Amino acid sequence: MALDDIEFAAFLVSRVCHDLVGPLGAVVNGLEVMEDERDAAMRADALKIVTSSALQALARLQFMRIAFGAAGSAGAELDVGEIGRLVGGLLEGGKVQLNWKAGHVNWPKNWAKLLMNAALLGADCLPRGGQLEVSVSADPAAPAFKIVATSPYARVLDDVSNAVRGEEAHLDARGIQPFLVHKLSRELNAGLTLTSREGAVELVAG
Repeated sequence: MALDDIEFAAFLVSRVCHDLVGPLGAVVNGLEVMEDERDAAMRADALKIVTSSALQALARLQFMRIAFGAAGSAGAELDVGEIGRLVGGLLEGGKVQLNWKAGHVNWPKNWAKLLMNAALLGADCLPRGGQLEVSVSADPAAPAFKIVATSPYARVLDDVSNAVRGEEAHLDARGIQPFLVHKLSRELNAGLTLTSREGAVELVAG
């Protein structure tokens, strides 16, 4: 049975909630420690956890607002440099190091969304961390990008690979984001490819 719009939206909301539960839960736990703890050093540590977790939640919301949502009017363009800032904020403090190779260029909104989602997919292919290199075309009339995720442990799960190809059979909240990559690529006729070799995963479009 084909995935309908309600199911697609429900899975995507589940993905958003999953990505926010961790940092927001850490904020709540840190606040509870601050309320109960009288030791100044412990309270200071708890405040650091609250601050870093709140910033992480904010970075995820800012990223997902554009990558998953309908931010901007129809036909709007987005600055690729700003997209890089959002991707960098999403990955900050984690084990994935971002190398964003892009000049100041504006892309159509859905191309920017595809770039963001492809970058997120690339980062998800690095479960133990690694390097994420994003190279972007400088020609706004011909958007294109190449994303290379590098690590000895880089890998693509079969469900992810299937979702990027547009196969819906086993989609869940984890697989819905790669399926969104497929839908955006198909809508844009971007010709996105996902390839894996030892130590690296590549996503190319345009």
